[in-house]
Amino acid sequence: MCYMIEFLLGESDLVDVRFAVSPLSNLTLSLRVLKNPAKYPLHVPWVRQIRDVDTEVLLALSTDRGWTPDFLSPRPLTPFTRIEDEFAALRKISTATMRRDFRAVFGDVPAVLRDRRRVLDAVESYWHAALAGHWDRMRAVLEADIAHRGRAMAQHGLAAMFSGISERITFAGAVVQVRIDGARPRRLEAGGQGLTLVPSVFARRTAVPVDPAAAPLLIYSARGAGTVWEAGRCRGPEALAGVLGQVRADLLAELAQPRSSTDIARRTGVTTSAVNQHLRALRDAGLLASQRHGRSVVYARTELGDALVSHSVERGSDATAPSFAST
Repeated sequence: MCYMIEFLLGESDLVDVRFAVSPLSNLTLSLRVLKNPAKYPLHVPWVRQIRDVDTEVLLALSTDRGWTPDFLSPRPLTPFTRIEDEFAALRKISTATMRRDFRAVFGDVPAVLRDRRRVLDAVESYWHAALAGHWDRMRAVLEADIAHRGRAMAQHGLAAMFSGISERITFAGAVVQVRIDGARPRRLEAGGQGLTLVPSVFARRTAVPVDPAAAPLLIYSARGAGTVWEAGRCRGPEALAGVLGQVRADLLAELAQPRSSTDIARRTGVTTSAVNQHLRALRDAGLLASQRHGRSVVYARTELGDALVSHSVERGSDATAPSFAST
């Protein structure tokens, strides 16, 4: 059953709705996938590659519903938090806080989670064994999602941005309402703390802190999460390649979803410097828009770029259709 979680935003909170990337929150939500891969078919190829982790501890950190203790999903303090900083903060959390969060989720502290060092070691080892090698691709997807949400908010307002995240989120009268399976209904006044939105590669829908007094935080499923594990590349239509050249046509085709230049370089096999030159040329022609996020620049097709690709595809399909003699 779904219950309503409400965040009441004051005037200062409305201008402090912000996005952030959290490696640790993504790690934590990935434990759901590890526990029940069948619910997350897009991530099954990744799960099958995981080796040499403390499975007993990791599986114990998530309930069958997918709930996890709050200390493993901290509110990011900066837009692009580093995992090293989150691990450093995690090591400073008191044992009393950890046990409080365990009890909030499990009712008691499971025996396998009573060894503080083992828990923290298991989490850090899991990052290096299962996630570190994929983080650049994951971060590119998350940054692209933030760029998309930012444009939606700027062009259409907060209500449209929130509704675009999930059908379980509504925004009206300065209240953000989130439907969460099994959570106790509650209403929290942000009180000048703002609201932090954290995209995740591993979230199926939405997640909020278990603690009803925790700072306003909403984790949600990022757009294009399934593309993290894609190995292939898009090929630009021949008609488009005839005008732009094959490389630029391929790049334009790749940008059906917003991506960073580094992610595009990885996917296409073109050097980052060359990709940046081509992307700037496409942007200057009005086919792409760009937005900087931290160390990355995220590119997305404009309406003109979308129309050009779609028209080229349609023309290519027409070219293969049977011709008829006129009479």
